[in-house]
Amino acid sequence: MEWTTCIRTAIEYMEEHLEDSISAQDVADRVNISPFFLQRGFSVMTGYGIGEYLRNRRLYQAALDLRDTDDRVIDIAVRYGYESQESFAKAFSRFHGATPSQVRAGAAVNVFLPLRIDINIQGGNQMDYKIAPMFPFKVIGFEKVFENETAQTEIPKFWDEICEKYANNIYAGNEPANPYEKAIVDNCIGEYGVCIDDIGEDRFRYLVAGRYTGGEVPEGMTLYEFPRGDWAVFNCIGPNPQTLQSVNNRIFSEWLPGNPDYELSGNATVEWYDCVNGEMTDPDYHSAIWIPVRKK
Repeated sequence: MEWTTCIRTAIEYMEEHLEDSISAQDVADRVNISPFFLQRGFSVMTGYGIGEYLRNRRLYQAALDLRDTDDRVIDIAVRYGYESQESFAKAFSRFHGATPSQVRAGAAVNVFLPLRIDINIQGGNQMDYKIAPMFPFKVIGFEKVFENETAQTEIPKFWDEICEKYANNIYAGNEPANPYEKAIVDNCIGEYGVCIDDIGEDRFRYLVAGRYTGGEVPEGMTLYEFPRGDWAVFNCIGPNPQTLQSVNNRIFSEWLPGNPDYELSGNATVEWYDCVNGEMTDPDYHSAIWIPVRKK
């Protein structure tokens, strides 16, 4: 499905099911795309996560129901997915700045109408990228599961945790002191950040990883194999994380909507970091984003 059509269809599906129990996984299934890709692209193009959009739309509709009907507050709460009147009142008041009873009495509400997607493509095919066929390859790394809506702030903390626990001894120039430090050295762990969308429930696996060269896999570490396929490789020159985030936004707001030849494929992406030359904060630091694609 063409990318802008995908986002529009996702919005239509959510609007049709505001009173139903649906998740980002259900929305992704409707448009036949990985929830990870859909969440990322939806956020870039609209400024909202899927869960946030559903929550805001339901709370606005709940306010209209309070004004336009005599339905009990608990019935409205249940209609829009809240298990108790208390949890509904708390979320409602936080969103609207007024309680359900105050809105029923005529207090102002926070208007949140259905989104419309209008794309103004600028230079979508002028980005610094190439299509690279790749043979199957394995990565090894430290794994953690993240929620889609909080991953952007939590993943950097995971990197800091891994560095603090396993890498400082190596960075100090010492020989590896345990199997984990040896794995880091042997496989250049830290060269890749890998997102794998294969567990559902609005969550995904993330690996601080390197290309697996063979040998022992220490207990608790993860191996993952990418199948053979085509990848869109986007070069990023500049300090991170700003440069990667900027290029990622352009991929979903410009390159995908404007690309006549390729669409997303697979369920995993790779961030590549130059582990040899320069520091991540350097103005000419080199990194890249790899995204699996297929011909339309």
